[in-house]
Amino acid sequence: MLLHPIPAFSDNYIWLLADDNGNALVVDPGDAAPVSACLAERRLTLRAILITHHHPDHVGGVTRLLAEHDVPVYGPAGEQIPGRTHALADGDSVQIEAPALRFEVLHVPGHTLGHIAFFTRDHTPPLLFCGDTLFAAGCGRLFEGTPAQMLTSLDRLSALPDQTLVCCAHEYTLNNLRFAQAVTPDDTSVNQRLAQMMHTRASGQPTVPVVLAEERQSNPFLRVDDQNLREAVNAHEQAALTDRTEIFAALRRWKDQF
Repeated sequence: MLLHPIPAFSDNYIWLLADDNGNALVVDPGDAAPVSACLAERRLTLRAILITHHHPDHVGGVTRLLAEHDVPVYGPAGEQIPGRTHALADGDSVQIEAPALRFEVLHVPGHTLGHIAFFTRDHTPPLLFCGDTLFAAGCGRLFEGTPAQMLTSLDRLSALPDQTLVCCAHEYTLNNLRFAQAVTPDDTSVNQRLAQMMHTRASGQPTVPVVLAEERQSNPFLRVDDQNLREAVNAHEQAALTDRTEIFAALRRWKDQF
């Protein structure tokens, strides 16, 4: 299958997944124009739209796409999604006929309260479309949820298979890795990954998708139990935090000000 991040706005990615017969689905089409252009260029037929959450840069193109394509729209039950035909909750599954894929629906609140992710084992390697919950070397801001909710969501995504490809919705990787380096400046995995991703961006390539096993090594928000990270957070906070939710909350505040 073709897995392709379609650039949109300043740093969004709209994910396209297509089979060899030209059947395609898109995830979080905040803008219809680049989706339509990609479908036309690759001679693909849109078959479904998947939505992770309600923010305009993820749903803004749905209405126009539906004017051009009669397709189902799968989105979170707990949020207002334009054109939604299938309201999804945690534990639901989505069966797409073409491209032939079954997605597991995971409720991952934090960035928004109703945020969901789509995970499929029907692709090799498995694919995770996680919207703005998990980023390459980072995580989403807490616009609606609590630190405890976001940490639980990240723990859940981190428990997926090692080889899972994380398909997040923004090109934030370099900034996220620079923050990770500021937190643990002597971390080899972080420093090596930053150098690699700087080269990737300099060559004009996207830094995503990323492999989940690598995220666990260099994403500070998946490492709240790491002793070096905990010491760095406490030094920054001038505190003696031990609770992992408090560590996560302090780390997220640090990143918000970075």
